Amino acid sequence: SAVLFSLFPGTEVGVTGGGANKENAAAVIHVTAQPLWLTPEPWNLLVTQTPAKEKAKEGETVVLNCHLNSPQHPSLTNLMVKWYKEDEKGQMDLLEKNVTILPNNSRIFRSGDLSQGDVSLIILNVTTSDHGIYFCEVTLPDGKVVTGDGTKLRIRRALGLFGIEESIGTIIGVVAAGIGGIVVLIVVLTPQLRKCVLCMRQESHQ
Repeated sequence: SAVLFSLFPGTEVGVTGGGANKENAAAVIHVTAQPLWLTPEPWNLLVTQTPAKEKAKEGETVVLNCHLNSPQHPSLTNLMVKWYKEDEKGQMDLLEKNVTILPNNSRIFRSGDLSQGDVSLIILNVTTSDHGIYFCEVTLPDGKVVTGDGTKLRIRRALGLFGIEESIGTIIGVVAAGIGGIVVLIVVLTPQLRKCVLCMRQESHQ
């Protein structure tokens, strides 16, 4: 007589003395167990930093955009975000595990909604020391790290009164060019003025 036993919840397989039935039972076991052994689908995360280059003037607020997109995982709340900067001095970490790590620094922090894939970085009151290339790096739950292409930030120094950005040399050059143009104009017009004056004198004599 056949003996019934349960291999998996809700699955019963009959086994008798026949070898063919044993093979069938093995086949059933394989088919039934396969879905339980599937590994989770690996993350496919896209990290986009825009624009590639950013300019700002001293004292301004800068937003370095970074957006995450993962078709398989609409919710991104369990990701770890890091920002770091590279310049001639090397690499400096600015933000790790979604929070600012710089000591006594309230100028740099993450903005946006992580669940919506917005992990942009805000820098308040930028200075010339903030120049460099900023990278947005994301660590997935499986340990995989995905990094953006970087955003190069250039800071323009404000010179003189009212935040004039051009150098003094440039201003002097513009002024000199303007004066030179006026002098040329006077030299060119002088003969014409003389003729007009002569004409007026002749007409007055007549």
